[in-house]
Amino acid sequence: ANSFSVSYCLFLLQPVLMAPTPASMCTPLKTLNDSLSHRRRYMKHNFPINYTIRVHQKEVFKLSNINRLKLQVEGLDELVLQRLWFQVNQGVLKKIIRVLPERHPSRSYTAELERRFMDAEGVFVQSHPAEVFQQELPETIQDIWDSLTEEPNIVPESSWRFASPKSLLDNFCQTMYCLFSECFASTEAQQDYCGVSYWRKGRKKDLQPES
Repeated sequence: ANSFSVSYCLFLLQPVLMAPTPASMCTPLKTLNDSLSHRRRYMKHNFPINYTIRVHQKEVFKLSNINRLKLQVEGLDELVLQRLWFQVNQGVLKKIIRVLPERHPSRSYTAELERRFMDAEGVFVQSHPAEVFQQELPETIQDIWDSLTEEPNIVPESSWRFASPKSLLDNFCQTMYCLFSECFASTEAQQDYCGVSYWRKGRKKDLQPES
């Protein structure tokens, strides 16, 4: 693990090999984070207890999934994971909106969250050369991508999962911090936003204050 950390740090020092998150990404992501800070109110309090929605199993995208992919795919570029993050959460937001009637108290919040997400995705695409998005994905990532873009009517029943809207947005937020950590740098010591233990310590409350 230590040798990996050292080599990874050295890898980050090579700007040609792996560019850091473009500064232009941070503004829309922080705006998105502002919206996510209200998720308890809109995704928990405005829904019945134990309410769940049906999503593809690959849309239950947690820190553990990211860490597993980093271990499975040698030399996995973080940009590939960022692309996957956008693909996953695009589907998550659409599925949440789909179950909300026009007059539901969380409808306008979720629609605004989706708009901010799309703004961030637009900046993400503009921040990188077009050829980056035409590169072949590692097979493991391509398999996930194909699963996410399958027509719902041909997705096998075993691939669907039920998850609460709040848990889906918790995953959305935590994985955003992990994959775009430079935009959420703390004034304290460097934080490992990809570590599950970080979020278990209750620090998430400090990061996303409720209003």
